Formats: sequence, C-alpha cells, structure tokens
Amino acid sequence: MTPPIGTLAEIKPDGAEASSLAIRTKLGSGEPTNELKRGLNHRHLQMIAIGGAIGTGLFVASGSTISQAGPGGALAGYALVGLMVFLLMQSLGEMSAKIPVAGSFQSFATRFVSPSFGFAIGWNYWFNWAITVAAELVAAGIIMDFWFPGVPGWVWAGIFLLVLTGLNALSAKSFGESEFWLSLIKVSAVVLFLIAGVLMIFGILGDNSPGLSNWQNRDDVFHGGWVSIISVFMVAGFSFQGTELVGVAAGEAKNPRREVPKAIRTVFWRIMLFYIGAIFIIGCLIPFTDPSLLASGESEIASSPFALVFSRAGIAFAAALMNAVILTAILSAGNSGLYASTRMLYAMAHDGMAPKIFGRTNARGVPIAALLATAAVGLFGFLSAIVGQGAAYSWLLNMSGLCGFIVWAGIAVSHYRFRRGFLAQGNRVSDLPYKASLFPIGPLLAFALLILVIAGQNYEAVLAGRSVEVLSSYIGLPVFVVLWLGHRHITKSKVVPLLEMDLTAPKDVEEELRAATQ
Repeated sequence: MTPPIGTLAEIKPDGAEASSLAIRTKLGSGEPTNELKRGLNHRHLQMIAIGGAIGTGLFVASGSTISQAGPGGALAGYALVGLMVFLLMQSLGEMSAKIPVAGSFQSFATRFVSPSFGFAIGWNYWFNWAITVAAELVAAGIIMDFWFPGVPGWVWAGIFLLVLTGLNALSAKSFGESEFWLSLIKVSAVVLFLIAGVLMIFGILGDNSPGLSNWQNRDDVFHGGWVSIISVFMVAGFSFQGTELVGVAAGEAKNPRREVPKAIRTVFWRIMLFYIGAIFIIGCLIPFTDPSLLASGESEIASSPFALVFSRAGIAFAAALMNAVILTAILSAGNSGLYASTRMLYAMAHDGMAPKIFGRTNARGVPIAALLATAAVGLFGFLSAIVGQGAAYSWLLNMSGLCGFIVWAGIAVSHYRFRRGFLAQGNRVSDLPYKASLFPIGPLLAFALLILVIAGQNYEAVLAGRSVEVLSSYIGLPVFVVLWLGHRHITKSKVVPLLEMDLTAPKDVEEELRAATQ
C-alpha cells in the first residue's frame, strides 16, 4: 500500500534491489529517509536523451526557418546549435557520470559555483518545465480539435494532465517506459521521413523530383545572409531544449556510470542526423519560397513540412499521420517536463532550497508532493490561457524559454569549475568515468554561444525600440539575477573554493563501484 503524502518510506536493500537505491537523505532531525529508485535502464536513458530534442520545433517550425534563411541558412543555424549542444552534453555527461544525482545541474551549480547560483539555476529550471507542461497542454487541445472539433480544448488538456500525472506517480520506470514508446514514435516518424525523402530526391517515389535544384542559387540557399542565420540560431536553440534531460534521469539510472556515457556518446550524432538530414531533405523537396513553410503553429498541421513531403510522396493521410505524431511529441514533452521539474524540486528540497515536503517520496520512490505541485502549475497555466489571460501567459512562456538557455549557461560554468576543482584536489582526468574531450575549449565556447543566444532573443525588437516586446522577451534574465543575488544577500553564501568542492557521488553508486573492483 502506498503511504500518504508526508509518510516517510524506507526501502531496505535486499539482493538485486540494492542497486536500485539512490540518494539517502535525512530530513530534519528524524531518522526515516527518502530516496529515489534507480529504475531507468539503458534503452530508457537513450530514448529520453534522443526524444527530448525532437518535437514541434522539428516537425512544424523547421519549415519557417527554411523560408526565412533558405535551406543553407537553416542548415547552418541548426548545425551551429548542434555543435553547442554537443559541447554542453559533454560537460553534463562528465559531471553526471561522476556524480549521478537527481538535482543534476542544480546540484552541480551549488557544489561547484555557489549555493546562490545553484538556487537560481534550480528554480529557473523548475519554472521552465512547469510552464512548458502548461504550454504543451494547450497545444494538445489544439491538436485534438483536428479530430474532435466539437470538444473544447480544455477537456483534452485536463484529460492529458491526469494521464501524465498518473504515469509519473507510478514510478520512475513507468515514466521511462512511457517516454520510451512516445519517443520511439517520434523517432520512427523522422526515420520514415528521411527514407521517403531520399527516395523522392532520386525520383523513385512521387512525381517530378526537383533533385538538388533548390540548392543551386547561392542567394536562395543562404537567403538573407548572416542576419537570417542568426535568427535561425535562436529558433534552433529552442528546438534542442530537452537534451539535458539525460542529466536529470541519471539520478535514477540503474548503472549511471556506464549508461550516461553511452547516452552522451550516441545522442548527439543521432539528433544531428535527424535535424540536419530532415532540413536538407525539406530544402531539396520544397522551395524556400513556398508559402506553406511559413506555418509554425500546432494548428497548421497540414502545412507542416513533414506533412507536405509525405503528401507529395503519395501518402493520402499525411495530415492525419503528422497530427498523430505531433500529438505524441507534445505528450512526450509534457511527460518529460513533469518528470524533470518534479525531480528538480525534490533535489532542491534536499539541499534546503525548497520546502522539505517536496523531498519526501512514497514507497515507490516517487516525490508525490513535488509532482502534485508541478502539475498544479501546469493546470493553472493552461486554464489562464483558456480564460483569456493570453498576454500574461505569453510573458510566462517567454520567460520560460529564456530560463532554459540560462540553465545551459550554468552547465558550462559548473563544468569549467568542476574540472578545475577535480584536478586541484589531486585527482587525474583518467579517473573520470566519462571525459569531455574538448575541455576547456568546450565549455568556454558553449558559454560564448549561449551569451549570443540570450542577447539575441529578440534583437529585432531592440533595434526597433519596441520596449514592451523587449521586456517580454528578456524578462527571464533579470528574474534569474534577482533570485541569484537575493539568495546571496540573505544567506551570505560565497563562491565555493576549489579545494572545498564536494565531489562525492551517492553512496549506492560508490558501493557498486567498490564491489565491481574487488
């Protein structure tokens, strides 16, 4: 029987279950402990890492980037962001493999930079995904209108919120299993698209193949020059948000020091294949002047570049097919968002940065209070959008998107200081379970690119002097600074000295390592 919220469940390690125990942390002065269970295996971690970056940014918005910058400009923008993500994933992989905790980059920022920096990073990330869940619920209602136009969108949003909350409430394994199958559908759709696209380019499928004719005119290939490429760079950054989920999931991976490096090594190349391959094929088959590419919202499924290509390949139900795939992508994002924000809130509670109740788990190792708090934010978010608070909701979404980039910058800073502290304490790089091969260039370059992304969020509004639009686009930055400096002022926390950094991993991970080497 599941104990009620507030009951502290202690699970004894017994045989094979010993490896499923995660973080043991006492709350207050009581003896009971609260712990997550390591229920995510290799295939879960791989698909979480891959699926996190495949969503509406690829299925729908990619068309508008080609229309704006031409096929070459879009390809260059996504490739540059892919490089940045690769460097960030290397940084995150090195820290997560060494110290696999649910708090991930919040814990790393606290340990390797300062408690105040970690506080701001943690709350930013929680807010980022909690609001994203609300956004995905609104989008799900729009998608369902394709099949059930007479049913209000809020009905579907409510149903999906209950389903996703229920899946997350069962166990980490149930989340991993559901995310595996949702991501598998997305990945399968992209693979099918790549195959169909190649066949169409060579004239094997469909009629009147344009071949590579859309890539012959340089002015068309790089339409708008560097300014357009920078614009694509901003959009592509949002598309790739979610790849960092593997760092959060490491806290509940069965063998994180083996599985995290595997996920990091393979996910970049797969994601680059999907994005770069898909954009190349769209650029070949659809002229960048095609007005259909301007569509960028979930309500315009028939204009999705994927739907257009499938339709021209002779698949009569292309719009319905992509509608189902995009619904899957939306539910996957909502599922991952609930999981990530719940674990972040749990970790912050254990670090004394959130109310202690959010650090409690039930018998299945699920932080139910943190889950319900996050689900409540999702409920409030989509209700506020439905009842007409559109402007306020747009501001929340803008703030949320910027929060994701701020967290990425935090990963780069944390990794730079982690490696310095690791060596300062007498360790060797060869002792790391996974090594970021491009250090220190990697985190420094990633940080520089992220500063460019953050600064250029809405440079057009800045240049045009549209102050309200500028404030809406950049509001997340002052909020982060206020959280950081406010916590620092209250707690008087300082930057953590290199020799005082906490480099210890969870107890169960160290015990497994010792057992393996004996």
